Amino acid sequence: MSQIPSLCPDCDLPPAYTRREFLNSTTAAAITMACTGLASRSLAIADHVVKQAPKSETLAAQLYETLTAEQKRLCALLFDHPLRQQVDNNWFITKARVGRHFNQDQQALIRGIFMELHSPEYAKSVFNQVEHDMGGPDGFGKCAVALFGDPGSGKFEFVLSGRHVTRRCDGDSVEGAAFGGPIFYGHAARGFHEPPDHPGNVYWYQAKRANELFEALDGKQRVIALRSDPREEQGINTVKFRKKAEQFVGLPVSELTPDQKELATKVMQDVLAPFRDVDRNESMKLVEANGLDNLHFSYYKNMDIGRDGVWDVWQIEGPAVVWYFRGSPHVHAWVHIRESVPRPSPKEAS
Repeated sequence: MSQIPSLCPDCDLPPAYTRREFLNSTTAAAITMACTGLASRSLAIADHVVKQAPKSETLAAQLYETLTAEQKRLCALLFDHPLRQQVDNNWFITKARVGRHFNQDQQALIRGIFMELHSPEYAKSVFNQVEHDMGGPDGFGKCAVALFGDPGSGKFEFVLSGRHVTRRCDGDSVEGAAFGGPIFYGHAARGFHEPPDHPGNVYWYQAKRANELFEALDGKQRVIALRSDPREEQGINTVKFRKKAEQFVGLPVSELTPDQKELATKVMQDVLAPFRDVDRNESMKLVEANGLDNLHFSYYKNMDIGRDGVWDVWQIEGPAVVWYFRGSPHVHAWVHIRESVPRPSPKEAS
């Protein structure tokens, strides 16, 4: 099994464990296995509580019903557990690993959940990215899983995490939050330090679209959009919202021409393209509720790989919106979209 060089403590591949055969089924096969191999178990919750829910939530409810007491000890937590809203570029939300602590039927369910969280056009390539960045053909099996709450209570969320991946599904248990909370995606396609054109990177197309917008800006607009103070990557703090609109950085969409606004909209469409319809639609609904004109685009000239003027690091920011794309030395993308900025707790406000 190939290993990625140990170059960065935050990004380094986690220690490998004994190789296990991972079920290479399609999503459809995963659902079939869940419905046949698990027929003896009670699926009442999936039948009457999440009947109308997206497929990932249905499969997550089925997974929860199959958990043994030992598995629940490893990965089942209260809905309000602080881990539920955490995110990072390389982390394991619990000790429960897909390929080590779950049987083949459960592994099929977990893979089905993941695949259904993505659009049909991107699901396979995103899955392959996770496999690659987690160390090879068995990479997905090294990811960690957590289930928060109870699917019968109306408060339930599934989270999968690992190197360059944090995905979640919540069936709208988390009101006013796209994706059910902050997510992360990334890719180191051909080593830790990618060349300027990022060959083979699943997500580099997003930066190309963002650079199309920059190329359409005039001189004055570019001066406002270009910066040298990108966000620091600090886990959940990376996607922390600014408290006041006047603190936003970069060029506001309100200052764009109609043609430029069309390009800005295409950037939003491209960054959302890998995800399922329900998450794309909810994200855009929340962004539009806060005003597309209030989004700001910024590009970071001090992190330009190859100094070719194709900006590897850029950001979309607005009221309760952070989409930070850090393409140097490889792609990290941090995402957090909500209906409004959460009010600080009394302790934070003091």
